[in-house]
Amino acid sequence: MYVVIMGCGRVGSSLVAGLERLGHEVAVVDRNPQAFRRLGPEFRGRQVVGEGFHREVLVEAGVEKAQAFAAVSSGDNSNIIAARVARENFGVERVVARIYDEKRAAVYERLGIPTVATVPWSTDRLLRMILPDGVASAWREPSGTVAILPLPVHEDWVGHPVSELERVTGSRVAFIVRFGTGVLPRTDTVVQAEDTLYVAAVSGTVSDVTAAAAAAPQEA
Repeated sequence: MYVVIMGCGRVGSSLVAGLERLGHEVAVVDRNPQAFRRLGPEFRGRQVVGEGFHREVLVEAGVEKAQAFAAVSSGDNSNIIAARVARENFGVERVVARIYDEKRAAVYERLGIPTVATVPWSTDRLLRMILPDGVASAWREPSGTVAILPLPVHEDWVGHPVSELERVTGSRVAFIVRFGTGVLPRTDTVVQAEDTLYVAAVSGTVSDVTAAAAAAPQEA
């Protein structure tokens, strides 16, 4: 596969190295020629100096034959403009942009440009390393608005319907791992002993959801 990478910082150079190890052909674009030093002497691809959202620069990098394009420079605006040019002007099939601002990421996702919201994803990774198992999110959609997390529940939830758990916690049970097998819950599904529940929750409510699930259900 031929891939064009815009941005030769630490992320871009690491991405290039990974792609080359997998046997892919890579072209790298950066406005700073000194940035290419990160690639090392073993780099076999093309180096193009310039702004990655300029058509002529992308053409020089071979975007017209590229199957994938990644914009991973340090600027949100540059990344999203370059990604849109690659997608809309050159028809590159696989396009992704790194975005620091998670609110912007949500907007660009709606425009059809896949994004990686760096801050929320990094935060989740750090939380998984710092907090006890089952507290941090296992997955977060790119805009950072919704997270899926394994939810420990009080033992008294066994025998109660997942719909009641959803009502009390304000989350949605996405799936259950039961005896090593994934199960999609229905309205009449009840919590069983040894279940691992994965719920979808809005960012900022994870602590409240976890606290509600850790408490015994209130008897009607």
